[in-house]
Amino acid sequence: MLSTRKRIAAAVAAGIAVLSLSACGADFMEEFNDASVSSNNDKPAETYSFPDGFTNVASKCDNHGNRIFVTRIANDGRGIAVVPNDPSCNN
Repeated sequence: MLSTRKRIAAAVAAGIAVLSLSACGADFMEEFNDASVSSNNDKPAETYSFPDGFTNVASKCDNHGNRIFVTRIANDGRGIAVVPNDPSCNN
């Protein structure tokens, strides 16, 4: 039979394991751990395709008078975004 100290240690270890696994589980459920969203702009983006060796670019208006240009660098997940004012984007 286990002593009281061993039972308490086993219970604490089990509790820590459950808490650790439940905290990790949240990361697996949400791919990018994004902030909450108040609205969505699902309008299509304009894309600019460049020859191999150069990064493609996409752009669209943000409904606040700005145009968002984005690109992704190779396959490593890094990206660049530029958001200049654009009179052609209606508010």
